[in-house]
Amino acid sequence: PMATTGFHELPELPYGYASLEPFMDEATMVVHHDKHHAGYTRNFNAALTAIQAAGGEGAKICTMSPENILRQLNTLPITPEQRTPLRNHGGGYWNHGMFWSVMAPPKERQEHPTGHLSTAMANTFGSLDAFKKEFSKVGAGVFGSGWAWLVAEGPQENPTLKVVSTANQDSPFTVGQFPLLVVDVWEHAYYLRYQNRRPDFLEAWWQLVNWKTVDDRYKEYTGKN
Repeated sequence: PMATTGFHELPELPYGYASLEPFMDEATMVVHHDKHHAGYTRNFNAALTAIQAAGGEGAKICTMSPENILRQLNTLPITPEQRTPLRNHGGGYWNHGMFWSVMAPPKERQEHPTGHLSTAMANTFGSLDAFKKEFSKVGAGVFGSGWAWLVAEGPQENPTLKVVSTANQDSPFTVGQFPLLVVDVWEHAYYLRYQNRRPDFLEAWWQLVNWKTVDDRYKEYTGKN
């Protein structure tokens, strides 16, 4: 992996920088991963280092997974000044890792949901096309910077599926939701190729979604194979 000193390392992309062409361009992927995601990683580690140095009850946070930090963000025994960089940079660190994982090169991806997830989505949204339309609408409607998500919440055996957005680097984990699918709608995710045409980027992005990851995350939440 690329060298990052501290508690968490920048994860490598699961494919080459040019592997998502033509839907996502190589130049964007290089900057997005090597500069933006690396920056969140550095700043997240710096925030944890500062919390550790401050000592006290908050120091135990440094041994927690990023996911659990985001889940418990609002109740961690730290000051608001310590919490904000965890929200922003811990969120940015985890969200980007999730974003890379839900995409795959066009010829290698699983093209639609299967099994229990497919059934749950049909029950909730009516059809895959109807879901995509709702998801793209939410993504296009994010004001400024943020993310669009498909999340599960509620009882594991029969969760509710929802399309939601978060601002900046906020995480659905923090409000008790479990992320299944995500798209980054910060301008740095698409501007070099799509400029201000975010809806065009979202339409193209569906050609990269690897539903295997989404299926697997749903199985992880429900415990159903």
